[in-house]
Amino acid sequence: MGALTTVMTSLRKLGSSDIEVFPLSLGGNVFGWTADEAQSFAVLDAYTAAGGNFVDTADMYSAWVDGNQGGESETVIGNWTKARGNRSDVVIATKVGRHPAHMGLAADTIKAAADASLRRLGTDYIDLYYTHFDEPETPVEEIIGALDDLVKAGKVRAIGASNISAARLQESLDFSDREGLARYVALQPHYNLVSRETYEGELSDVASRAGLAAVPYYSLASGFLTGKYRPGTTVDSARAEGAGKHLETERGRRVLAALDEVAQERSAQVATVALAWLAAQPTVVAPIASARTVEQLPALLAVRDLTLTDQELKLLTEASA
Repeated sequence: MGALTTVMTSLRKLGSSDIEVFPLSLGGNVFGWTADEAQSFAVLDAYTAAGGNFVDTADMYSAWVDGNQGGESETVIGNWTKARGNRSDVVIATKVGRHPAHMGLAADTIKAAADASLRRLGTDYIDLYYTHFDEPETPVEEIIGALDDLVKAGKVRAIGASNISAARLQESLDFSDREGLARYVALQPHYNLVSRETYEGELSDVASRAGLAAVPYYSLASGFLTGKYRPGTTVDSARAEGAGKHLETERGRRVLAALDEVAQERSAQVATVALAWLAAQPTVVAPIASARTVEQLPALLAVRDLTLTDQELKLLTEASA
């Protein structure tokens, strides 16, 4: 009973919605890309066995791979929930606007893309539906109107936004409030210890005032914040080039040193400490991190049980300034 109680009490409310999520969202970008279906099933099984319930994907994953069309990740997740019979136990978040066949945020595009995502996911509802990248030329009235129609039709439980400016986010929230339409409950920003500029400030202020749940992506900076990238080492990863560039900056090296110090003091993995810093930031409800193998999961899941002290948070925050 103790383990079950821990899992239940670790769930966090997703903004103003009635959805409750595990404090680590499992990124589905690798499913159907660097993890085949069998590997993906194993990772999903291990994540949910540990109490995880929040899976993040997008309709475009993984259209960038030769031979893929987009939607591969959703298909894997749909096949998994069907095989396990656990759809109602999992909070599935997906995104609209970047699938090659459904580009943009015109009302008709949003609705057609949602139907395509539902088919691939093998479900009749999406728990959290994000606009993937804002499209400033499309009026917020059209975007919110289409999302509200999906909510009213029972196809979507809650809506969120990703890659959006503070001004457009505020405009969207104001329109929803004024018209009594579905309102964003979550925001998915690019945010981590070595990338703080995009979110901190105006955007986080809007999220805080509006009671939005932040669910950051690139939480581990493409793997850099796992600590496996060190001077003179070669890492076999599809994202090695992006992660490795942080080693070339003084900031990156400072952050790594601070993470090492806290990790050693707390007998924790570097990745766990990086995620714990993020989880402690105002508005953040569940950082997103992906795992290609089951072996990569424990360091991510451990964020549930690691609460950093004020002194540790200060050390990391100053190192990453």
